Formats: sequence, structure tokens, C-alpha cells
Amino acid sequence: MDVNVERAEDVLTHKRLLELARDPAQRPAFAVRAVQVSPIVDGNQTDADSHTAGEEVASRLLNRQQSIHPPPAFGSSTNLEALALEASKSQGQDQDSTSDNVRSLYRPMHEITFSTIDKPKLLSELTCLLGEIGLNIQEAHAFSTNDGYSLDVFVVVGWHAEETEDLIEELKKEISKIEETQAWSTSHSWSSPVENMQIVENSTADHVAIPTDGASEWEIDIKLLDFGNKVASGSYGDLYRGTYCSQDVAIKVLKPERVNVDMQREFAQEVYIMRKVRHKNVVQFIGACTKPPRLCIVTEFMSGGSVYDYLHKHKGIFKLPALVGVAMDVSKGMSYLHQNNIIHRDLKTANLLMDENGMVKVADFGVARVKVQSGVMTAETGTYRWMAPEVIEHKPYDHKADVFSFGILLWELLTGKIPYEYLTPLQAAVGVVQKVKLLVISP
Repeated sequence: MDVNVERAEDVLTHKRLLELARDPAQRPAFAVRAVQVSPIVDGNQTDADSHTAGEEVASRLLNRQQSIHPPPAFGSSTNLEALALEASKSQGQDQDSTSDNVRSLYRPMHEITFSTIDKPKLLSELTCLLGEIGLNIQEAHAFSTNDGYSLDVFVVVGWHAEETEDLIEELKKEISKIEETQAWSTSHSWSSPVENMQIVENSTADHVAIPTDGASEWEIDIKLLDFGNKVASGSYGDLYRGTYCSQDVAIKVLKPERVNVDMQREFAQEVYIMRKVRHKNVVQFIGACTKPPRLCIVTEFMSGGSVYDYLHKHKGIFKLPALVGVAMDVSKGMSYLHQNNIIHRDLKTANLLMDENGMVKVADFGVARVKVQSGVMTAETGTYRWMAPEVIEHKPYDHKADVFSFGILLWELLTGKIPYEYLTPLQAAVGVVQKVKLLVISP
């Protein structure tokens, strides 16, 4: 962690919160304090202004030790410094300011640190909580411990006073509201059949129930799967290349120790959606094993790997005709999904796979959803760098959220760069919501 070693109290605070989080009655443990960030010096100074600029730097360094509030625990990025500079400009200070005015160069903010059990969608719940009380996130740092706990640090603005007592009480009220609806422990409800079914975490259960709709049999006996090399590994599962009845397949296996109610629900959702779709630009579903401890989904094997790996790991470049072909393949696959009322919700280059002929297919339906009757849905999922602003803000959304992600994807294909590569995912999300122009294409 990039902690300022000169201020050991930050480390002690984080340690205390992590210890409190081990007590279910204390979750989520949190701490609030006022912080401030000094503005950056404008680099466009003339020689005539150099003496004034030097005095300003010296004054600022001197006063940093005399600041009313400490800086954020993880330092201050150029983003925060720029915000502070903008705030100081708006105050209309003149060059011959007194020591009182030097203080006003600092923009007071609040730092809110949470610790609880780490789980999927935790960041979305915390950002939503802060938004409910009118706070704007300026920067966020998220960490996970090896033993399954989280430490999430937010720098926010928008509270009406520097004092923290009222803010702490408001946070407690919002947390109690969430606890009443059990939002800390369950996923948001949806309208597709798999969302409404009751999945009970039970080690003696002999399978994960998948809703039936008269479709052909798709359950696979795991004994018929021949596992080959491990292709990829993540926090919640491993991907293998293998064979099934002499067919080359990809086998996604969930890690038994990470399977919980939410994981079972997403597994059931992916199976429910994948068995309903069949299109040349959508990865073909073969079947699934729903009997613990080895829950797995079997699809056709895509030997070309992902578009993300091609661009960013192998430094590949799509020439214009090939780039247009990729875009056409994706648009055809997504058009088919939308025509069948399926919103992917996590469209990105990592979920675009290529076969041996270079055809691109849409994959990974773990967070996809069947569109509800009203045509709009709420709550956040997917990956921040490709996510539409209405999804980030938990506003109602529809298939157009995929269209936004498709636009980010096209930018990535054209530039060969990771979207917002110099920002953390949460910083990128804040920029998207605030309509900051972050992505450009050089002529």
C-alpha cells in the first residue's frame, strides 16, 4: 500500500478498522476525518512571475506542516491537486495574501474509510451509499486482504461542514437502511426466472437449480470431460482447455472455496442465458455441470484468445479492414442478444474471443441479464473502464448501456490502448459520470 510512512496514525487506523470488521456487529467498520489537498503550482508562469511562484511554493510547503487538516492517507494525485487549484482560483485571492489567505489555498475534503468482508459488488454498494447522502467521490482506493476483508478509502466533497460528527451520524443512518433491506449480504433482485429463484447455501445440496423452459438437455457428466492445460486463472475460477466427446472445448470451473449464494446465482444466470442463444458471433454453449463441488460451464474453445490479450499482451495491431471486421462481428452478436432481450452488461475486449479464422464472438455472460418488462434496470455491474455513466450512477438503464461500452471498445481498437490507462478504475468512473473528456483519438 502506498501509505505515507511519516504519518503512522493512518496505518493504525486501517489496522483498527480491519480488526473491527472481524466482528459481525461492527460491519461495516468506518472512520471519517477532514482532509485537505494543496493545489499544484501553475507551470505556465513567466519569468516575471518566477519570484512570486517561488514564494508561493515556499509558503505552501511551510504551511503544509501548519495545515488545519492532514492530507489523504494515500497521498494526493494530480487530479486532487488540480481540484484544489481550481477551488483556490475561484476564491479570487490576490498575490499579496496574508497567512489567513494562504490557508484558503487548501480545499477541505473528507476521507471516509470502510472495512468489511470483501464480496462482489461491494464497491457499488459503498459508492451508492455515499451518493445517497450527497457526497461526490473525488478519488478512491480499494484493497483486499488475503483473508477476505476489504479496505476502501474514499476522498469526497459535498458535505456542508468540516466537522465530522453530523457526517458520521448520517452514514450510520444510511448503513442502517441498507441493513434493513439486507443489501450488505444479498444481491439486487431482478426479474428473470433465475433471479427470482431461491438459492440456498447448503453444502449437502446435490446440484445448483437452473430454471427449465422445455429446452433440450444440457447437463454434462463431469466424468466425460477431459481436462487439459489451464488457460487462465482468476479469483473465482479457472479456465481449462479440454475435450468433451472428442470436441475441443473450454471449461470454466468455479473454485469450490469461493462458491457462495451470489456465485451460485450468477452461475445459474449464465447457464440460463447461454443455453438460450445460438449465433455465429456468440460463443457456443455446450453444457454445464451443476453438481458441487465442481461447478463448471463448457463452451466451444476459441483458439485465437481474447481481443484484449491480442492488443495489450501480444501488442497486436488491427489494420483498418480487420478492425472493421471485428467491429462488425461484435455488432452482429450484440444485435442478436438485444433482439432476444438480453443485455450483456460487461462488454469489453476481454470478453471478445477469436477463433482460428479470426472471427470474433461475444463471451462471458456471468453478469448478463434478460431485460425486464419495463425495459429498464438499475444497479451496477460490469467493469468500470467500459461502463456507461447511467450504470455507474445506479440509474435506470437498458440495452443502450451496451452501446456505450461498444463505443469505448471501438476507441480501444483504434488506439490499441487500455481505456483511461493512467487512472484507477474508480477514478475513470468518476470522470465518466462528471463528463470529463478523458478519451481522445490523435489525428
